[in-house]
Amino acid sequence: MNYDMKTIDKYLFQALDNYPYSLVETVESLDYALSYDDKNTIALCLYGRLYAEQLQRYEMAKEYFQQAIAVDIHALDVYVHYIHTLILNEDIAEAEKLIEFALTVKGINKAEILLKRALILESQRKFEEALEVIKEVKLTAFTCATSYDTENAEKRLKDKIDLLSDKKESKEKKEKPKKKKSDKKK
Repeated sequence: MNYDMKTIDKYLFQALDNYPYSLVETVESLDYALSYDDKNTIALCLYGRLYAEQLQRYEMAKEYFQQAIAVDIHALDVYVHYIHTLILNEDIAEAEKLIEFALTVKGINKAEILLKRALILESQRKFEEALEVIKEVKLTAFTCATSYDTENAEKRLKDKIDLLSDKKESKEKKEKPKKKKSDKKK
């Protein structure tokens, strides 16, 4: 058993190391890993990511993520990628349910999951609500990577709010009647 474990780890490391730069080698390593253990959550998750991120085959990606969670409900890395795939596939209600559940899983990076909630609100153009969630993400985050992603999301949301307020101001200016030169003299 130890031999198999070391061999599967080698293939998992190769797949993780190659993704996303060498997709052919990633798939080859994943296939080898799954031939040793067809229920390996890391391999299933990475296959899901490959289908979602590289091929935009979201339904196929969802199947891999579902398999991984069915094998191990505590496969923490699966949730953030699965939720993101659901959002991209416009399965918003399903994504929201998974977010609610994921936040109850012990050990999960809650900031990453909450960031996905903000992404849903952004996709629904609820920018102010998304910024409120971003505040919670900032309070919950404890890694530099999450903080970086949070700052980018916050900037993007503020830019969109500014864009909408610029459009409103522009529209209001157009709606105001222009005064004629003769009206100014009076």
